[in-house]
Amino acid sequence: MSTQYHCHTPRRRQEVLRLKKLNGIDYLEVASPDQLTLNVFFVLPLPGQPGEIPAAPHNVPALTQDNFVITGGARIKNPAIESLVAVAGNKLTLKVKDRGDFSTYTLRLVTSPTEQLVPGGFDPQLSAVDFSFKVLCPSEFDCEQETVCPPARLTEPQINYLAKDYSSFRRLMLDRLSVIMPEWRERHPSDLQVMMVEMLAYVGDHLSYYQDAVATEAYLGTARRRISVRRHARLLDYTMHEGCNARTWICLTLPNGSSNEGKLLKAHTPILPGRADLPTVVVDDKDFVKSVAESPVVFETLHPITLHAARNQIGFYTWSDELCCLPTGATRATLKNDPPLYLKAGDVLIFEEVRSPTTGTEADADPNRRAAVRLIDVTDTDSLAQPLTDPLTGAKIVEVSWHADDALPFPLCLTALVDDPSGIPVLREISVGRGNVVLADHGLTVPAADLPSPDVQARYRPLLPFQDLTVAEAYAPADPSQVAASTLLEQDPRRALPAVVLHDANNPWTIQRDLLNSDRFATDFVVEIEDDGRAFLRFGDDILGQKPEPGAQFSVVCRVGNGASGNVGPEALGRIYAEFKDLIQVRNPLPARGGTEPETLEEVRQFAPQAFRTQERAVTEADYVAAAEKHSEVRRATARFRWTGSWYTVFITIDRAQGRPVEEDPVFADSLRAHLERFRLAGYDLEVRGPIFIPLEIAFIICVRPGYFRSSVKEALLDEFSNRDLPDGRRGFFHPDNFTFGQAVFVSQLCERALRVPGVAVATVTTLQRYGQPADAELQRGYLAPADLEIARLDNDKNFPENGKLTFDLHGGL
Repeated sequence: MSTQYHCHTPRRRQEVLRLKKLNGIDYLEVASPDQLTLNVFFVLPLPGQPGEIPAAPHNVPALTQDNFVITGGARIKNPAIESLVAVAGNKLTLKVKDRGDFSTYTLRLVTSPTEQLVPGGFDPQLSAVDFSFKVLCPSEFDCEQETVCPPARLTEPQINYLAKDYSSFRRLMLDRLSVIMPEWRERHPSDLQVMMVEMLAYVGDHLSYYQDAVATEAYLGTARRRISVRRHARLLDYTMHEGCNARTWICLTLPNGSSNEGKLLKAHTPILPGRADLPTVVVDDKDFVKSVAESPVVFETLHPITLHAARNQIGFYTWSDELCCLPTGATRATLKNDPPLYLKAGDVLIFEEVRSPTTGTEADADPNRRAAVRLIDVTDTDSLAQPLTDPLTGAKIVEVSWHADDALPFPLCLTALVDDPSGIPVLREISVGRGNVVLADHGLTVPAADLPSPDVQARYRPLLPFQDLTVAEAYAPADPSQVAASTLLEQDPRRALPAVVLHDANNPWTIQRDLLNSDRFATDFVVEIEDDGRAFLRFGDDILGQKPEPGAQFSVVCRVGNGASGNVGPEALGRIYAEFKDLIQVRNPLPARGGTEPETLEEVRQFAPQAFRTQERAVTEADYVAAAEKHSEVRRATARFRWTGSWYTVFITIDRAQGRPVEEDPVFADSLRAHLERFRLAGYDLEVRGPIFIPLEIAFIICVRPGYFRSSVKEALLDEFSNRDLPDGRRGFFHPDNFTFGQAVFVSQLCERALRVPGVAVATVTTLQRYGQPADAELQRGYLAPADLEIARLDNDKNFPENGKLTFDLHGGL
């Protein structure tokens, strides 16, 4: 097309076709493989053909070969037209003498070879067409050439990409102004233009810092903000913890005849540190505010407690015996019950030594002889529902037993003979029990505060008005009597959550560790804490968690106080802010424990990249064994897959610590199933089984050295091969923790252990076999090997010989 324009939407052909006043060339085709025949197509039929356009103002003659001329070419220029072959409708066929090269040629419509004007009746804009003789040759490109109107090139200013701070931005702008405004030379800071330059440099400095900060926070290795590191670590399945608060046991003392006898002290009652200059136990509002301002260490009770004056100091009942003690590992005792103690399962007692068994003075009492125990059984009535008494003396008593995990870690002396001031030996009470014990943790509940309402545009991420938030595990045991007192002081920081309670006008919101498992209707939120203690709330986006409604009114209640600062020592707490004004003593006999500082950024950078390597699923039998042995009470485990008719069942056999029961203890079995549930594959069932104990029958012949009594040597041998802890801290040979699944019992080990006993000269094993079964050449092999799910056992209890039998035949000695 011969035109001086390059248009994106050509419409000339449509107008010619619509108005039908002029004709013109539509397109051209190379019709033959030899490239010598050209088909020229017109918009409308040609003159003399059916359907031609109405006659022009003068007669339009029919076209001949003289009306066409071809121009262009690089190697073959301006090829001549040999003849006009045919005319049919709007199609005209031309024959050329030479085929052209690969250049672009132009076919023009002219009046005559000597006159280059456009013939009458033809549109001057459609009187020429560009084409190529090589259009039929294979090509990977489109034959139509695209004509683009290029945009004007703009003069760009020189940009210094090294300018990143205030001074460099200021210098850059002043230099630019010196170029475009050479007449302006003012540089005084009070000048308006200088002020504008410095303002822009200040804004540029902030934007540059933000760009650098975004790039820095994008990677775990370079991030400097705690929230960024926390989110990066979560993507690696690593939970960054914010520390947790400390816990301790508080003993309260109520005076006899108090009006608060039997009343309930509510939860979240503040406990304050004691002060020698302020002997008052119960503080008023003014003293409480002053104490909180002076000391940030404030504890609060975690649960309500009913107070009884009789529990202030509980005596042990020794059944008229003297010089008694509770041995290490004790889990039961008899207490005096006059006046009534009203004890029940789930209560916590603290046993403590109040006098020295040597000097009899309170100042010399050992502060390490203190232990908290959780009662699991309390018997204070007989079969006729009458108060339990000593049938000999008539004294009212109560039998208590406590959780096995709270077994006494030391011997506790109950009574002892000590000299009074005159030197006369007197029987003194050395240790007592303390009731009115409540669990408290570090942290103070602050009054509710209102948060700003969500905006329509911005993402709602309010800043809490409090810092140093308390982070703690939830205290909500379903059955307190089944939770040992020793386990309540320890917390897992990765399971702890900030103590934040959030409400809006319609419903409460639930705090979560993250929103990855929250649906779009869940009213969940996350607390994100920075290194300086500032805490932000993060809400959902209607995909992961519900998005707050614009204009919603939020109210938040928080607790403050966290970390290792709460690990106070014993007797550090001594005051209370409560409605019970007649309390005469508040104390923590045991130190507070469990307070942990937040995890540092460097620790997260070191540990988080390895978190994904920890397998959190059980696929093979070995995986189930490894998962089960992560439980704190499991020593060893074995697993077997069995097809049970509709699915596979994983039978897990447990060797529990101290040989404790497995299936017979539903609390332990349920806790183990809950522990394994997160590892279990879908479609696999779990069955927890106890081990198969193999009772042994062993006989020795012992030669006793001269000068040793055979009875003493035998007694020592029975202790050496017992199933209990020995007084010197060692374990007996057949202690349950010395054997596990499939562990063999060797003759050499038996002899070596027997020879340790003083007075034993020679030890020979004459019998080694399963109890009640014939020997299977165990002595010849030198060992007895249980099967994979079997554990050797020998209790040597004459009442239960089926649990193993041990015999010694001693010779020599005295």
